[in-house]
Amino acid sequence: QVQLVESGGGLAQAGGSLKLSCAASGRTPSVYTMGWLRQAPGKQREFVARMLWAAGSTTYADSVQGRFTISRDSAKNTVYLQMNSLKPEDTAVYYCQATPLGGIPQYWGQGTQVTVSS
Repeated sequence: QVQLVESGGGLAQAGGSLKLSCAASGRTPSVYTMGWLRQAPGKQREFVARMLWAAGSTTYADSVQGRFTISRDSAKNTVYLQMNSLKPEDTAVYYCQATPLGGIPQYWGQGTQVTVSS
């Protein structure tokens, strides 16, 4: 099992910045990817960003490319999401996700609310 604890959500104005953190514990050597998804009210959960943990390579959704940056601190088993140039449409609950090689099972954090006002 892998446990994920998120922090760093909150309220920001459009054009502002927030940084999310997700600390992993438990069977962390099994983690192959860590990333972020989000779910806005009335919408399906959607992919935001992902990192291959060992290689450090990253992938972003088109909607956040160039504005959000995913990074890691391997010593702390923590992944971050730096969100810049925030837009009201970025408002959502952001979830941290970890997966092993093969993608199953998926581990989830509890979610953290990000609200961007116009």
